[in-house]
Amino acid sequence: MSSRPADLLIARAVRRGGPWLAVLTATALLGAAADLLLPAALGGAVDAVVGARAGSGADAGLTGPVAIAALLVALVVACDALGVLAAGVSGARAAQWLRSRVVAHTLSVGSGMTRHLTPGELVTRAGVNVEEAGRTPEAVVTAATLIVPAAGSVVALALIDPWLAVTLVAGLLLIVAVLRAFMRKTTAASGGYQQAQGEIAAMLVGALAGARTITAAGTEEREAARVLAPLPRLRAHGLALWRLQARAGVQAAVVVPLLEIAVLAVGGLRLSAGGLTVGELLAAARYVVLGAGLGSALGYAARIARARSAALRLEQLFAVPAPVYGDRSLPPGPGTLELRDVTVRADGVRLLSDVSLVVPGGTCTAVVGRSGSGKSSLAAVAGRLLDPERGAVLLDGVPLREIGRAPLRRAVGYAFERPALFGETLGEAVAFGLGARDAPGERSADAMRSGNTERSGNTERSENAERSGDTERSGDTVRVAAAAARADDFIRRLPRGYATPVGEAPMSGGEIQRVGLARAFAQAGRLLILDDAMSSLDTVTERQVARALTGSLSDRTRLVVAHRVTTAAQADQVVWLEDGRVRAAGTHDRLWEDPGYRAVFRAGEDS
Repeated sequence: MSSRPADLLIARAVRRGGPWLAVLTATALLGAAADLLLPAALGGAVDAVVGARAGSGADAGLTGPVAIAALLVALVVACDALGVLAAGVSGARAAQWLRSRVVAHTLSVGSGMTRHLTPGELVTRAGVNVEEAGRTPEAVVTAATLIVPAAGSVVALALIDPWLAVTLVAGLLLIVAVLRAFMRKTTAASGGYQQAQGEIAAMLVGALAGARTITAAGTEEREAARVLAPLPRLRAHGLALWRLQARAGVQAAVVVPLLEIAVLAVGGLRLSAGGLTVGELLAAARYVVLGAGLGSALGYAARIARARSAALRLEQLFAVPAPVYGDRSLPPGPGTLELRDVTVRADGVRLLSDVSLVVPGGTCTAVVGRSGSGKSSLAAVAGRLLDPERGAVLLDGVPLREIGRAPLRRAVGYAFERPALFGETLGEAVAFGLGARDAPGERSADAMRSGNTERSGNTERSENAERSGDTERSGDTVRVAAAAARADDFIRRLPRGYATPVGEAPMSGGEIQRVGLARAFAQAGRLLILDDAMSSLDTVTERQVARALTGSLSDRTRLVVAHRVTTAAQADQVVWLEDGRVRAAGTHDRLWEDPGYRAVFRAGEDS
């Protein structure tokens, strides 16, 4: 990837420093100006002292030059102190902006992001890389302001004596050449170092996810070695960075003193020839130190190089496109789902090929097939967790791509095999996302109980009445959904009931699935998609949930990824997938006559 997008990202991050960036810039420029004026003031003070001693010995004429020099010193100290504060705050603001963008974009892309980057890589980029890129305001502003004393020193020396200026310019060109080579090599080495960091983090996250399996197998040492496999590469890149910095530091350490000696030698010759005063020579010595201070940009150049590498890694994350939503609302309808010639491909592998099917509104369709047949891919495109490479998916005649984010998510509810429970309490976990669907046109708890298809939003309410009923309606919906998912009983048995913190609730895998089902039941306005969401339920509970799917939830369209015969048998129609294609569709009884169809369930039982 070109470094230009990374440089643009750094520029935007620098601008996000806010007012403190202006303070940092002002203090840096003011401090640089004071540094430029200080040598002349000191030189004037020295000449005044020499003149006073050579004359009458009175010190009345010393007050002005000494006071000016003292004020400039105080100004330099104040600018340095305020600059440190401004650098910290502006850097924190830049990092906050970058991290907000990274997190928002990652969540917008959703599960598609993990097809490009592992969770460990994402955490590293949102953490370490954001911090490195967030330090750019100070590095950029400070490095840029170092040009001011360097250029000012050249001008000042030219006014004192042109030969001094020529000598300084020759030395500065050597320093710039050192910095340029250092910047280019450090950027490349920093990229390799950060890549190795990300690989270690990615493997560590994977190992932690399977920590119980590792412990049970007694393979801790082997897994530790696997996680730390990139460590030699990390060490090599780290040593390369230190060598680059040491080499550039030595070069600068040689060039800067030689430059100072050269300017002072020329100044000494000019002094002996009567072309300079003692005060001018002192000022020249101070100006050459200021000009050679450009060599101190080495540390800031290293920061900018690391920031560029980090920004390049962030740009790779931003390059993964987030889904673009339309602005259409859903018209009234029963929730008819239609797939037209849908093809899904990931990492060069075709997951679905030209799949076409219609799920009539208010019906239940079971999707069956062997492992890898494309069932989860079909469930993902049905509710737009994944966009097809080719083809279209429609809900009540409207392409999903054209529907706004809010109306689409109010209409579709998902339940997964391994649900992640968000929220502080179990009640909040069931209600997660419910706030986004509490809008006119959605089902009330009473409608869920009775299966009534009439939309509660058709009745107009006053604003005050709607506000007062929000909390009660949400709580009622949560309890009704939990009851349908057979989660209400075990939640109520807990000492704190629905107020039990999620982390303190002793739940089995099946109970966690039931909470995930309750969340989907509460959220689904028209379409309910269950992606193997009942695999951990016992037989009795599964039958009870299945009865809810055909009873209180029957007014919604249901798409169920099924592995059990009982689930498929209760569906209105079954879609049989094989190698990403629809092999057959029809009722369970009709398909059961096919030995291949029966073998699908035998394979599931064996696995």
